[in-house]
Amino acid sequence: MSTTGDRQTETVYQEVQRSAAFADLRSRLRRFVFPMSAAFLLWYLAYVLLASYAPGFMATRLGGSNITVGLVIGLLQFVTTFVITMVYVRYADRRLDPPATALREEIEARRAEQAR
Repeated sequence: MSTTGDRQTETVYQEVQRSAAFADLRSRLRRFVFPMSAAFLLWYLAYVLLASYAPGFMATRLGGSNITVGLVIGLLQFVTTFVITMVYVRYADRRLDPPATALREEIEARRAEQAR
């Protein structure tokens, strides 16, 4: 924040950061990211705990093959990562990108106006 005499002026970025549109965008992002992160961390923690405290279960062979429950759950960790990424991209395309683009355009217009 800069001061000119007794008057304080904010930068365009500070004004946008304090705006309701920016708060809404930040809220939309957090409503997705925090629950999804918590869910994935719990899923990963379950895998680690099963590997540590239920090795017999994790070593159970499936269908008489060399594939074990632990291997399947471990591979599902990777699948989960890709699924979360795809869900996030879809969510961002629909719920985050349009308001973020509007904010960016507003900032660019204000910066161009100030440059004149």
